[in-house]
Amino acid sequence: MPSAVANGVDLYYEAHGHGPVILGIHGSPSSAVLWEPAAVRLGALGTCVVYDRRGYGRSSAPEPFEATDLDDQVADAAALLDRLGAESAVVVGRSTGGLIALELAHSRPQRVDGLVLLEPALFTVDGDTRAWAAELRAKVLAASGDDPAQAAEAVVRVVLGDETWDRLDAGVRDLLRAGGRAVLAEIRGRGLDLSAAPLELPSDDLAAIDVPTLLVSASDSPAPLRRVIPRLAGGLPRASAAVVSGGHLIDPAHPVVLEFVRRITLA
Repeated sequence: MPSAVANGVDLYYEAHGHGPVILGIHGSPSSAVLWEPAAVRLGALGTCVVYDRRGYGRSSAPEPFEATDLDDQVADAAALLDRLGAESAVVVGRSTGGLIALELAHSRPQRVDGLVLLEPALFTVDGDTRAWAAELRAKVLAASGDDPAQAAEAVVRVVLGDETWDRLDAGVRDLLRAGGRAVLAEIRGRGLDLSAAPLELPSDDLAAIDVPTLLVSASDSPAPLRRVIPRLAGGLPRASAAVVSGGHLIDPAHPVVLEFVRRITLA
């Protein structure tokens, strides 16, 4: 399977289809393998590239891997586009991946043709959400102890509930636990959703992200995960919003997403 050395790390990626690039960015913890069914469907609209972020799945991480910042994650995505020879892409990000996609559009607007943000983890939208994220961070750190796998499990259990974790296939649980080291590195870094110093995007910065944007929330998600959508909808100049049924793990190839991406890649 292909990989590319991008921004100093070996990033595993998969590409499906042909045409304009659609870049999929997963959340924390996760992996490109969990996006494969969606990537195949998105690949009917262009070249859908999904990758394991640094420290997840089959991608490497720098040593020592004590911390990683949002800037690292954005630079990885941009460097991967460079290695693929893609000047720009429609970027689809879920949860932490949505946060990375948003900052990619903010810091490198020429690289983004459109954004699909599936409950992006921008937890600085208001005081209540910020406090919720700080509590989540504390719980994950307390649960991890000396075992990073516990950090990954704690994120899912605290955010999505014990029943969600218990319903997961054993292989998926193992895959998520394997990302625990990366989860802890994100918590210890800067700019990411559970970092001590998460990303702030003032109104002027949001207004400068002038690309077609689809914001998607899920009807059954915890309220803190949904609160970001109206804030972004009011701040991004070309945003539309949709609510889909289900929980936080929104399908990256939901019909509302496919229709939005189709309008950009097949225009």
